[in-house]
Amino acid sequence: MSARAARGRKIVKALLGASLIFAGTAHLTFAREEFQAQVPEFVPLEPDTTVVASGIAEIALGTALVVARGRRARRVGTAAALFFAAVFPGNISQYVHRRDGFGLDTDNRRLARLFFQPVLIATALWSTRR
Repeated sequence: MSARAARGRKIVKALLGASLIFAGTAHLTFAREEFQAQVPEFVPLEPDTTVVASGIAEIALGTALVVARGRRARRVGTAAALFFAAVFPGNISQYVHRRDGFGLDTDNRRLARLFFQPVLIATALWSTRR
């Protein structure tokens, strides 16, 4: 891989990590109620507990993405991809139950959002590979 491509992956990995840290912080603070709208009914925990737990996980994954190098980065990228897959049912639930949140106040917007989760999964994997 060229030096330019490797640098691009590092930048994307850092941006993804920073985005996760920001989202995790939002889970714990100013957007807590909006995140609760995404918790599917089948989750056995209270929505707020789920939001707090996922926020902590996002901060941990984001921090790990920012600092991890080499093989560890690959493992963290895989963990982040699995996390993005695990929370995808929340996005589906928000669409199916027509719950507003984060400006997703129409069926079309909620549907469009569903297509971004596979992009996040692919980005987590791509950015952490050599």
